[in-house]
Amino acid sequence: MKKFALLHYGFEKPTGEIMQAWGEWFESIADIAVDQGGFGAGREISSSGTKDLPWGMESITGYNIIEAESLDDAERIAKGNPFIASIRVYEIREG
Repeated sequence: MKKFALLHYGFEKPTGEIMQAWGEWFESIADIAVDQGGFGAGREISSSGTKDLPWGMESITGYNIIEAESLDDAERIAKGNPFIASIRVYEIREG
């Protein structure tokens, strides 16, 4: 099995319906989940300086690390996620 990072983009004030959908999705991936977490305040550091990152539709709000056979399988799993703006899937390179 390979590991994949799922990055969740977009923030809106959660409703009970959204929270229920997320809870159901977390349950559905429990057997392949390696790690998960959410993000709080953030900053971007670049050659231009540092700026605070606002919460909005462009924000990375959380992540999941899952195990799957392939990028196609990880994509299929991600499509079941109740994402707000989008979800990005990356294979994690070993070594």
